[in-house]
Amino acid sequence: MSKNSQNSGGRGHRLSLGSQVGAAAGVALAAVPHVHAAEDNTIRVALIGCGFRGTGAVSNALSVEGVPVRLVAMADLFPNRIESSLKNLTSAVDARYDRLAHEGFERQIDVGLDRQFVGFDAYKKAMDCLQPGDIAILATPLAFRWLHFGYAVAKGLNVFMEKPLTADAVTSRRILELNRQAEAKNLKVAVGLMSRHARNLQQLYQRVRDGELGDILLMRAYRMHGPGGTAFSQRWPGTPSELLWQIQRFHSFIWAGGGVFSDFYIHLIDHCCWLKDAWPVKALGLGGRHDRGNCVDQNFDFYNVEYTFADGTKLRFNGRCMHGTFSQFASYLHGSKACAIASRINDCGGPSSMFQGRSFDKTAQVWQSEVPPREISPYQNHWNALIAAVVEGRPFNEVEAGVMASLVTSMGRKAAHTGTEVTLDEMLASTEEYAPALDQWTEDSAPPLRSDAEGRYPVPQPGIVTDREY
Repeated sequence: MSKNSQNSGGRGHRLSLGSQVGAAAGVALAAVPHVHAAEDNTIRVALIGCGFRGTGAVSNALSVEGVPVRLVAMADLFPNRIESSLKNLTSAVDARYDRLAHEGFERQIDVGLDRQFVGFDAYKKAMDCLQPGDIAILATPLAFRWLHFGYAVAKGLNVFMEKPLTADAVTSRRILELNRQAEAKNLKVAVGLMSRHARNLQQLYQRVRDGELGDILLMRAYRMHGPGGTAFSQRWPGTPSELLWQIQRFHSFIWAGGGVFSDFYIHLIDHCCWLKDAWPVKALGLGGRHDRGNCVDQNFDFYNVEYTFADGTKLRFNGRCMHGTFSQFASYLHGSKACAIASRINDCGGPSSMFQGRSFDKTAQVWQSEVPPREISPYQNHWNALIAAVVEGRPFNEVEAGVMASLVTSMGRKAAHTGTEVTLDEMLASTEEYAPALDQWTEDSAPPLRSDAEGRYPVPQPGIVTDREY
């Protein structure tokens, strides 16, 4: 594997993802000298967005071995989220995560009431508790990503930011510009696309690069299951404010989280593009709503999107959130010499495997990934790599790949929502911004999407509304 693999999302990546893999993520940090700028060598962390994913990121940060890491500040729009996050982090075992909260977490958490911040400006107050070189975790809905990232860069903070990064091209370009400033300051920036840090996929990636599959001709990816997250929403109950309610239920609204398509499906789309080592140049999609009852959200029940790469290769993605239907959550590669199962279960679950010819029959299997127990979690691998880069002062920047993965996912979403073929060039040039003037919001602000008299919101109408998603 590449010696520069820790920088799998860094600069110099034309239209394709970088060909590096996260091999350095497995560095035994206990042997790494402590060179962090803080006087006591402690890396201080602030969590902005205290939901499930943000809490999991803190758990991984505090689990890095050999480096003192401490959570010192938290910010959210909802105080109960902070309370819940702290409770989960100090529990002996939290079964919701693929990692254990151990007793040492209590000694690594120093978040008094004076460093628990609530409100639209809470992110500033939390990051103000850090010193240059510390880490800000940005885990709010994606609409706020550019705003929070900009403040972190101005403060000289390293960053872990959750996927997706954007839902539109305007904020994509904005984040790329901010990232140029981050690179100039040698800030380390991780993006929560953990599939690239999954050892099983890294091993498959190398075999693809070595030509063992031949030319990739077709990729298939599926995430089909019942309702999840906040994807299904009934009418706004009148409290909290309509804006705060939409933020709470961000899976339901394209402006807030890119809807189901962006938030649920980006991992599979991203790792298929990574294995292909290219971004698709266009997308054609379809989808529909017929299982949502009285729900007022903007999602479709099912999606089918065909991505096309410059060389003609296809990625066919199928997504579905419906009751009583067949479930499948996996990804597959078809090459001219062999075929492979990339993710066997969930976003990047192993083992990955290769099969001779075109059959996925067990008798045709010629290789299966093997991963050491300590490197099973791609989430922990990711944080090990980030902290190692911070401690050693090595380059680590995944923003370009994170923005492109977000934009390509949005391209498929828009193709399905409009019923048109959408090109990557069109997406890159778009001037549509879904949450303008977000940096000026207060709790009394109107949401960027208003309900009608029946409490419903505009939904995509393929073939009828074709110049925008809704």
